[in-house]
Amino acid sequence: MVIKDLQLETVVGVTGKLPVNTLPEIAFAGRSNVGKSSLINGLLGRKSFARTSSQPGKTQTLNFYKVNNELYFTDLPGYGYARVSMTLRQKWGKVIEKYLKTSKQLRCIIQLVDIRHEPTKDDVAMFEWINAMGLKTFVVATKADKISRGAVKQQCDMIRKCLKAKADVKIIPFSSVTKQGAEDIWKEITESLAAEAAE
Repeated sequence: MVIKDLQLETVVGVTGKLPVNTLPEIAFAGRSNVGKSSLINGLLGRKSFARTSSQPGKTQTLNFYKVNNELYFTDLPGYGYARVSMTLRQKWGKVIEKYLKTSKQLRCIIQLVDIRHEPTKDDVAMFEWINAMGLKTFVVATKADKISRGAVKQQCDMIRKCLKAKADVKIIPFSSVTKQGAEDIWKEITESLAAEAAE
């Protein structure tokens, strides 16, 4: 997709009110420091549009990025970061759950996992919850440039096994450095939007 217009339209804190958008939304979920902001920047062809940080747990808001006046990228707060207090994590869990349950425009959830490691308990719990809700999803295995090319398929197979993901759930390796996988991710996003429009 050619990106002509971008804006950070809405930022929602723990006590903030979720927006009522009229354009389709694609949500990004993953644990802290898995590379959500880097993925969003990579897909949008920007170096620093979405906020990135070397400090895990930095994204503590729901950020709604309006893309080409056609759709929204919803960047959800990272989960599972130990230094964030349990109280705050529980509050964020409720905000994320409320968004995923109530958004009328949510078309797909992209769940990010680190390709180098087995999915965490939080990753597995999020994947199970997304599926229990009946929401459309696919998995992006980030930091693919950190492992050898020959190990990519093996790691993706391992992720599928750990998540108990069915064969029709796509697992796409991605690198924010080489942009590997960006085209495939956009294809999945486009197909999700087209499928919803056809219903």
